[in-house]
Amino acid sequence: MDVSLLVWAVSLGIVTALLVVDVVIVGRRPHVPSTAECLRHLGLYVGLAVLFGLGVLVTSGGQYAGEFYAGWLTEYSLSVDNLFVFMLIMGRFAVPRQYQQTALLVGIVLALVFRTVFILLGSAIVSTFSWVFYLFGAFLVWTAWKVAREGSDDGPDEFHPPLLLRLVQRWFPSTTQYHGVHLTVVENGRRLITPMLIVLVALGATDLLFAFDSIPALFGLTSEPYLIMMANLFALMGLRQLYFLLGDLLARLVYLNYGLAVLLGFIGVKLVLEALHENELPVINGGEPVAWAPEIPIWLSLVAIVVILGTTAAVSLVKSARDARAALTP
Repeated sequence: MDVSLLVWAVSLGIVTALLVVDVVIVGRRPHVPSTAECLRHLGLYVGLAVLFGLGVLVTSGGQYAGEFYAGWLTEYSLSVDNLFVFMLIMGRFAVPRQYQQTALLVGIVLALVFRTVFILLGSAIVSTFSWVFYLFGAFLVWTAWKVAREGSDDGPDEFHPPLLLRLVQRWFPSTTQYHGVHLTVVENGRRLITPMLIVLVALGATDLLFAFDSIPALFGLTSEPYLIMMANLFALMGLRQLYFLLGDLLARLVYLNYGLAVLLGFIGVKLVLEALHENELPVINGGEPVAWAPEIPIWLSLVAIVVILGTTAAVSLVKSARDARAALTP
């Protein structure tokens, strides 16, 4: 896929403009967005993603369009899982609801920065060392196993602070009171950091950890950095609205971890099969491609992603509704 610098610049410019509008609106008036506001913005971002995929279809063909849609859906599903952790962070630090928009927006901007770096590094590594797909695939299969184990834990969710957050809390004096969206405040002639700064550090560190899962997963669906970048951007742009829109619905997705585990495991196996198909490691088949290794076409990947996510959501909602009825039955 040949993407010119102009196309890169225009695409990133449009996304930057949307983010700037978000920053201005939220910065001027921190508030709890209404359902109608969330639906409008989310509909805009989803519509833009669909139109972008159609543009890829017209200009570059169905293969690349399928890769974008598969990457976008995968990133969206992983982002929904991120929302659980975001909710835990907001609850752990008792962030006033009117300031949660600002915290989420800054966290999303940090995620975009981190993932841009990861995508550029990943693209350079993949183009130089094809065997890295073995590592990506093994990592995703291991991550799938870990996510599935978390899904089997019936205990209450807990927020485990990342190392960076623990260091910030240990090294910098802070106040326990929120002062709007200010990150620092002067009390008794002493500069202190506010809980808002600590929350942003927590969100940023968490986003960085999530990137370790999502970026290898996207490289398992497409090797095009441009498509990976745009899939990330479109998924993250609607994350803030999704957080407020879904609300309690997230708690009803009781089998989400299992669905994500299957999804990551599927992509991990796909990566390993692709690595075998293009094998260059001397220790495997004498450095020659493994002929029997099948290739999973992108249309099959897209169908598998839709089926996995759709089944996960449907079964989760049925289970939640059944449990709710059982709780009401004397």
